[in-house]
Amino acid sequence: MIHMLYFARLREALQTGSETLDYTPELTSVSAIVERLKGRGDAWGEVFADDQTVLVAVNQEMCDLSTAVKDGDEVAFFPPVTGG
Repeated sequence: MIHMLYFARLREALQTGSETLDYTPELTSVSAIVERLKGRGDAWGEVFADDQTVLVAVNQEMCDLSTAVKDGDEVAFFPPVTGG
C-alpha cells in the first residue's frame, strides 16, 4: 500500500485528506502516481493539471516527480505556502 495525504486546498478540492493506493509495478514514481490520480478526472484532473503547482514529499522528504516510490511509502501533496 502507498499512503496518500492531501493538504490545504487540495484536501478541500478532493474532499479527502488521505487514502491508500494498492502498490503495483506501474506505480514506481511520484509521476506515475500523479498520472493515475489525474486519470480519475473531475477535481482530480484539475488539482493535478500540468499548469498547477503542487509540492510533494515522500516519507516526509521534499522531492520531485521523478522520485521513486515503493510499497509502504507515504506520499503527501500540498500547495506552495507563502508567508508575510
